[in-house]
Amino acid sequence: MSHEHAHTHGANKKVLLISFIIITLYMFIETIGGLLTNSLALLADAGHMLSDAVSLGIALLAFTVGEKLANHSKTYGYKRFEILAAVLNGLTLIIIALYIFYEAFQRFQNPPEVASTGMLIIAIIGLLVNILVAWTMMRGADVKENLNMRGAYMHVISDMLGSIGAVVAALLIMFFGWGWADPLASVIVAALVLRSGYYVVKASLHVLMEGTPRNVNLENVIDTIRNTKGVQDIHDLHVWSVTSGLNTLSCHAVVDNQMSVAGSERVLEALEHRLEHQNIHHMTIQVETPEHQHDNSILCKVKGKLPEGHSHGHSHQH
Repeated sequence: MSHEHAHTHGANKKVLLISFIIITLYMFIETIGGLLTNSLALLADAGHMLSDAVSLGIALLAFTVGEKLANHSKTYGYKRFEILAAVLNGLTLIIIALYIFYEAFQRFQNPPEVASTGMLIIAIIGLLVNILVAWTMMRGADVKENLNMRGAYMHVISDMLGSIGAVVAALLIMFFGWGWADPLASVIVAALVLRSGYYVVKASLHVLMEGTPRNVNLENVIDTIRNTKGVQDIHDLHVWSVTSGLNTLSCHAVVDNQMSVAGSERVLEALEHRLEHQNIHHMTIQVETPEHQHDNSILCKVKGKLPEGHSHGHSHQH
């Protein structure tokens, strides 16, 4: 792990822990407040805060588990756990959102009495808590690249909008007596929750499906490898993410059949250096001569069985 990576990793954990404590404490206050004032908007926001707390807890656990070193049964260590945590996180959001929709539907038909002054006070405090946590995350953690941190951050941001919804609903009930403002605010919160849940699940599944990382331009990577002195061609290329911030590449590079082992090592060193600028953090390149090359396509075509006319005595499983 590079020094910079270790530093952001430590900062991420610290920010997550602080955020987790603040959000969990306030979630209990908001739940009690929601029950006492009979406000679904507050309970929706508390439900969202619960998902925040779960999301931050999972993210924290994922960083801790992800630090466990690689072993014989898991050669990448436990880094992929972080992505599983992010999927779980997104699914939690989607379930909570659907439940709030259901509750709001009941309330639209029969709006109950809501203690709007108490609701307003609690919603304002909730908004301030969310702003504090979002600011802490923006300032001290990697919310752009790290999927896990981004998932947690998205929770907090949409939670903040949920608190704004509850504040507006409380004011509408106080000044105009509009009882339906409470379930309406909860529906808006639920829509936000659903949206962030969908995006987190989508991005996480892309990683689990070994999709090409979003911050890697495959065309540029191919050009970089092909334009490296000594490389004649490239095939069987794979680029994927183990977890956020750890992109991996494997391919076969065709070199001149007169090249020495030391010469091919110099080519690999040059490739390693150049690919680092393309956001490739770990690479495995098989060097071979034109005679060995069995397939001209850049991407691997083998689907678990040998291509026709390929009479090697072993199977190529990429």
